[in-house]
Amino acid sequence: MPNYYFREVWTPLRLVGIRFYRDDQDRLWIKKGKQRRQLVRKEERDTMET
Repeated sequence: MPNYYFREVWTPLRLVGIRFYRDDQDRLWIKKGKQRRQLVRKEERDTMET
């Protein structure tokens, strides 16, 4: 499993326990309460097969 470096993106949802993060590949992750982080959206360049 790769290691990621996350930085938190501040939103008002943080006040109710929903946090958003961006990783070093600029993908968006979400964390709800004490659950694990989940990938929300992949960039188009990650989904293209060449």
